[in-house]
Amino acid sequence: METAAEKSPAPVRASRARASRRQYVIYGLLACAALVFLTPLAWLLATSLKPVEQTMSMPPTWIPRTHSALLDGERVEVSRDYQVTQPGVIAEITAGPEAGRRLLFTDEQAAARQAEIRVLHRVESGWWRVTERSATNIVARTARWDVVPPEAIESRVRFRWENYPKALVALSGKSVEEIEAEARRGASAPAAAAPASDAPGFSTFLGNTLTVCVLGVLGVVFSNALVAYGFARLRWRGRDTFFAITLATMMVPFPVLVVPLYGLFKQLGWIGTLLPLWAPAWFASAFNIFLLRQFFRTIPEELSEAARIDGCSEFAIFWRIILPLSKPALATAALLHFLFAWNDFMGPLLYLTRQKSFTLALALQSYQSQQSGVQWHYLMAASAVTILPIVLLFFFAQKTFIQGIATTGSRS
Repeated sequence: METAAEKSPAPVRASRARASRRQYVIYGLLACAALVFLTPLAWLLATSLKPVEQTMSMPPTWIPRTHSALLDGERVEVSRDYQVTQPGVIAEITAGPEAGRRLLFTDEQAAARQAEIRVLHRVESGWWRVTERSATNIVARTARWDVVPPEAIESRVRFRWENYPKALVALSGKSVEEIEAEARRGASAPAAAAPASDAPGFSTFLGNTLTVCVLGVLGVVFSNALVAYGFARLRWRGRDTFFAITLATMMVPFPVLVVPLYGLFKQLGWIGTLLPLWAPAWFASAFNIFLLRQFFRTIPEELSEAARIDGCSEFAIFWRIILPLSKPALATAALLHFLFAWNDFMGPLLYLTRQKSFTLALALQSYQSQQSGVQWHYLMAASAVTILPIVLLFFFAQKTFIQGIATTGSRS
């Protein structure tokens, strides 16, 4: 018995086949583009689970690994420092101010200093210099080291989840040595613990960021909805002209406003506080006004007219009818501002002067610019923790966000 596809004319089947191939090509291109955009995120997550020496290794190491080798007859965890490029020897200096020190010598160097060194073992080209790692996975300055053949090194996959709590501690400005000392004190008695530091930590930065985001979202939702309602549902002279002027302010770049805004906030005494970061959100913005106005215009006027007949005031109509029907658009405006406030770096950099008032974005930059150098595995771990709330928020609010964007402006 013939199927419906077999009964179709040949040109129709050929057209369907071409459409199917075109669809596969489009999906393939989209998948490749998605991989390109996901590569930096994958690298961030992989780096956050590595030891520090693997973060900048060449060729790049995508999967974190741990290495172990025999040092002084004991198998310990080591870091692979570099490969030896020419034969030589490991020798201990027996005379002079460096007596007792063990060094790697080439054959020529060993021959020139044979009277003052004691050869321990020979080294061949391609062997690895390895250094012992401490119990907290940090290479100590006085750690044991050796040069061993590649087959003497055992490697296995290991994800260093301990980087995450250490990264959150490092955000307070503590060095690697201080983090290691705190890890050792964690197993000691409470009486031996060092006094608590006054330096702000991750919880302080997270609280500051949430304060800015939540208060800003409340201001954006209320002020923009109120102004957009006046442009969308009320009739008054010059409304369209004033709306056009409001939209024109979107063309003014933020750098143009930096100096006057800073002067205003300084006169108000807000510099060094969180007020400049969330207070402006309570005075509406052109983009959100436009977004909500277009959505309000899709709500039938008959609902407002019926409410007026029943004796409702304009504010009651706005509060009881328009806002409940505008949840997708309000959620879109709230989500966009939350994302902006969470990731904002320029504002905190300009207005915040004390570390206790830093947001997460500014705390990450402050940690990266420390003079002792950047511990990239900690920086990537802290960055992963910072972006996690944004990813979760967009994942759970995706349906509402897309609905708000898709339905805005469907009616002129």
